[in-house]
Amino acid sequence: MGTARFPLSFGSGMRHVIIGSGPAGVVAAETLRRLDPSAEITVIGDKAGFAQSTVRTASRSRGALDETPSCVRSDADHLARLRIELRHSRVKAIDTAACSVTLADGRVVPYDRALIATGSRPVRPAIVGIDLPQVFTCWTPADAQAIAAVVSPAAHVLQMGAGFIGCIAMQALAAHTARLTVVEVRERMLAHLLDDVAGGLIRRWCEDQGVRICTGRRVVAVTRSGERLRAEIDDGEIIEADVLINATGGQPNVAFLAGSGIALDRGVLVDAAMQSSVAGVYAAGDAAEAIETGTRRRRVNAIQPDAVEQARIAALNMAGHPALLPGTFAYNILDTLGLVSASFGQWQEGAGGETAQLLEAADYRYLRLVFSGDRLLGANSVGYTEQIAALRGLIQERVSLGEWKQRLSAAPLQVTEAYLARRLLATD
Repeated sequence: MGTARFPLSFGSGMRHVIIGSGPAGVVAAETLRRLDPSAEITVIGDKAGFAQSTVRTASRSRGALDETPSCVRSDADHLARLRIELRHSRVKAIDTAACSVTLADGRVVPYDRALIATGSRPVRPAIVGIDLPQVFTCWTPADAQAIAAVVSPAAHVLQMGAGFIGCIAMQALAAHTARLTVVEVRERMLAHLLDDVAGGLIRRWCEDQGVRICTGRRVVAVTRSGERLRAEIDDGEIIEADVLINATGGQPNVAFLAGSGIALDRGVLVDAAMQSSVAGVYAAGDAAEAIETGTRRRRVNAIQPDAVEQARIAALNMAGHPALLPGTFAYNILDTLGLVSASFGQWQEGAGGETAQLLEAADYRYLRLVFSGDRLLGANSVGYTEQIAALRGLIQERVSLGEWKQRLSAAPLQVTEAYLARRLLATD
């Protein structure tokens, strides 16, 4: 995407700097070390640990909200044994002309190749009272431990947000307190992932578990009332709570790139090699906007499997082994208080798209397929788990369904049979 300003030789003496010590950053560092035993590799992270997953932090199970979250690499000496330097610092800026990174303390780290793997940070709504001591995000291990210290079975917890992170946080919170109220600005839960029917099933399920769900509403101000919080809702209702959890989503951590010359939208715009608009600078994970399978649009796909694959592709190219990402694939599988839902590909019904659906509302089961020609373009699923692998395969691999298109239109649950039949035909 950009004009090369870096050394064109590979091998001994190459300096790789990876900004971010999460899963994408660590996988990239490991890959670079395997490819180039003599390279100088530096990982810069502003957290005490490394390779921690935000989702796993938010999803502490019953009785474990205050435990240290599992890491992708749990051994603190892991990078050192690979001769990879881990620096605990925050990056202030990157100078793409001088090929250097400036740290918060003023130190400068030069590079030949750089990877931006800074992940995402929680959105902070611009409302009065968002900085009160009893308001928490659920994003880091410290957040989870702080919440666990104040949430008791007698506490009333108010949560803002019923998206992916919000539903994961709900899983842990519901196990620790008898009173949980969730306020979501959109008209349904998981609006970015599920259609109206699926979102409605998730809501009814949560309400049956004793959680109060308020959709189409927002918190506009928070004040103290003695030892408690008073949250004002946009329709005038006042909700008193002991704790407020901000789970309104995340945004790419790329503010430090302003003025660097690296093209940005929500995240770093990258090509199929995971390279940014500046040659020699790559991005992966939540900080990157990669090309999506099918639509060929760029999007931030904030899921860990995609992040580590993007990191692997970036590392291959950084080490001089050309590789392309076939495309970032949007899929999410979520357990909300015991009800599993899944979203794949372009599940929104597009112009001219055909759909097929099966609804068993009493059993909280729903399957909706979206076709484009004789290919499955996207799907929503609630309560059906046996079909998840086949749905992903059919959509991600853009399998031509042939006669199975009509069969699935009449009987959507036959997706596993369709996948096996078409894959066997392709192999033959």
